Amino acid sequence: MEPGTLLYDRRMRRVGEYQDRVGPYVMLRPVGGGREWQADPEAVRPATLEERLSAEVRAANSRSRTGMLTSYPLVTIGPPPEPVPGCADCAELGARRALARAAGDGSAETDADVLLARHQRREHGGGGRRLFRYVPYAIVPDTSARPEYEACCVSGGEGGCGASSGPCEGPEEVAEWQRGHAQETRHLRYRRRIADYVVLEPVRSLLPGSTGRTCDPPGSSSTP
Repeated sequence: MEPGTLLYDRRMRRVGEYQDRVGPYVMLRPVGGGREWQADPEAVRPATLEERLSAEVRAANSRSRTGMLTSYPLVTIGPPPEPVPGCADCAELGARRALARAAGDGSAETDADVLLARHQRREHGGGGRRLFRYVPYAIVPDTSARPEYEACCVSGGEGGCGASSGPCEGPEEVAEWQRGHAQETRHLRYRRRIADYVVLEPVRSLLPGSTGRTCDPPGSSSTP
């Protein structure tokens, strides 16, 4: 198996990049980087396209949260990427975007655009001239996406156990995993994470030539 192959660990319920074999185990690394973990070869299988896309979007969201600017971002202006004829991956992502657009799911449509552009840069050598401009924005919660909850075991020595619940839809699911892991290992110390999603909305009143305001920064007020 080639390093970098994406596999789904049924025990951890997460996708990881295959690194190597160590004794009876395979070593997997989270998509986007992070602490590697050992997986039972009998409990892993090739990740489906849906699982690969979900893991890549989650990694992209994680990078954006850690490196997010707080005002006046640099926004790419230009048309969305178009599938390259004859490429199955391009066609799949284009179909995914079309379904999201038809359903009115702007978040999923944007995710498909991002993944399609990344795929084309990596596989087709894309990346022509791009135009940029500064746009003031406000950060507001994305009501179309659910928060994610996760727990990681930090018991068991200097480096910690490293076992993780993987992203869960609610705190009850995380608590159930913690109780099961503690029952198996007697590990009692965990680090918990809660991640939510936000969208950036332009503050029209600060854009050149604007006469109205579509979104005010948090804490601000407008007068007629």
